[in-house]
Amino acid sequence: MNGSPVRRLDAAFFQRDCLTVAPALVGKVLVHRLPDGTELRERIAETEAYRGTEDEACHAHKGRTPRNSMLWREGGTVYVYLCYGIHSLANVITGAAEAPQGVLLRAGYTTPGPGRLTKALQIDRTQNGLAITGDVLWFEDDGARPPILTAPRVGIGYAGEPWLSMPWRFLAGDVSSSNK
Repeated sequence: MNGSPVRRLDAAFFQRDCLTVAPALVGKVLVHRLPDGTELRERIAETEAYRGTEDEACHAHKGRTPRNSMLWREGGTVYVYLCYGIHSLANVITGAAEAPQGVLLRAGYTTPGPGRLTKALQIDRTQNGLAITGDVLWFEDDGARPPILTAPRVGIGYAGEPWLSMPWRFLAGDVSSSNK
């Protein structure tokens, strides 16, 4: 994007707190290599952080279940779950093992909404549990550094305060999003 060399994000990038990783992923390019070798790419425009069992909006809030067990893995694992029985939503687990937290990939520059993002990149629950630093899914950093805006998370009406108002949604300030 700006002439900088492209580098892949390594596992150490994701082994940090979700409130550090979530804004840092905005502007990075998510790549999904299909079985035929085709690579689908989308620059991330929006993320949301979900932080542990105390966060009432986090899937980990009510404890470990078969559905959310990925959250307890070490940072760098992909957590894909089905939302409303329709949309596969992709998250990246962050932080240390046994400290459940993650970052929802909420939108791309050309794909508003987390369901449209995964659909465009052909990400579904078959990628659940993969490393985000492998040969199937990875992030590239080409040096793009958009201005970052913060806002409350979206679609978490079930969570009480202060979780509803936490400014844990991170948006690229140089792109319009239907989710603002």
